[in-house]
Amino acid sequence: MKKNLEIIVVCIAVGFLMGQFMFNQYHKEEKTIPTIATPETESNLYFLQQGVYSSLDSMKQNLVDFEYYTYIEQDGKYYAFVAIIKSEENLEKLKGYFHDMGYDIYVKEFSVKSTAFLEVLNQYEQLLSGTNDSKTIQAACTQILAKYEELVIDDQN
Repeated sequence: MKKNLEIIVVCIAVGFLMGQFMFNQYHKEEKTIPTIATPETESNLYFLQQGVYSSLDSMKQNLVDFEYYTYIEQDGKYYAFVAIIKSEENLEKLKGYFHDMGYDIYVKEFSVKSTAFLEVLNQYEQLLSGTNDSKTIQAACTQILAKYEELVIDDQN
């Protein structure tokens, strides 16, 4: 019994030392080489603003035609945004889309650091680049805003 206990203790000690050696070999910083390029961590995006309102109720009444929008409250005013985009080509397409609907759109530029959101936005950018269909544009704007709230605003809170 005593001999078996000695063998078990020696095996555990040797296993621990070997594990420590292997762990140290894989975690030396000077040997770490990135194999996948990381995407941008910050990007300036165009936010298409539909208007500025003095109250939340006023904003909601004026945006009943929009399926989805987001807003920020600053200095007692509510700034309503109906789309977010990165490329100037798609910016012009969206400005034309909203103009055709009869809305005056103002463009604001904000910096966004969420890598997850920027990856999603890049996918929607490709979709928007290849379409002129108004239902597809509306659906893409809705999804982009929803993802912005999920991945950026909710993560900040």
